[in-house]
Amino acid sequence: MFMLGLTGSIGMGKSTTAKMFADAGCAVWDADAAVHRLYEKGGAAVSAFRSAFPEAVINDEISRPALKEIIARDETALKKIEAIVHPLVGKDRANFLATARSEIVVLDIPLIFETGGNLRMDAVACVTVSGELQQERVMARGTMTQEQFENIRAKQMPNDEKCALSDYVIETDTVEHARAQVQAVIEDIKERIRHA
Repeated sequence: MFMLGLTGSIGMGKSTTAKMFADAGCAVWDADAAVHRLYEKGGAAVSAFRSAFPEAVINDEISRPALKEIIARDETALKKIEAIVHPLVGKDRANFLATARSEIVVLDIPLIFETGGNLRMDAVACVTVSGELQQERVMARGTMTQEQFENIRAKQMPNDEKCALSDYVIETDTVEHARAQVQAVIEDIKERIRHA
């Protein structure tokens, strides 16, 4: 099983690209979706949060807005939250890998380099577009202000650094262009598997 990490900053087209890998027959695991599963009613993180941050648990699920407020007022909170969430996300990923049946598995991990996750991958692909197009896409969602977007972008590893550290770079300027590159990445990996 070949493990391909997929990363990219906000608004770069990572979700769309992950779907293209899935459509091409790769098993895809999404770190953000795993966190959503952990936070929902009956999710594995709820009881730990009930002990550590009771005000974050509303209607038996973890409230992201409440977490944001906690993080904003307590600078030690994020480390505590990560200490609860990261091992549970790791367990979710391990369960996925134990049952995945495709030759190539894609692990969609936004902070792969920041967390050292790249060291566990056989290769990493980074999705990218120009800063202008990135901003245009994020603003078009209508879910955040310009300032919130700038803050998120400032916290993420610069795009050119991510691209430089990656084995593959997929430009998502158009759907057709992205799909052709996904196909090329899959072909290249299959070639690598054959010669391993």
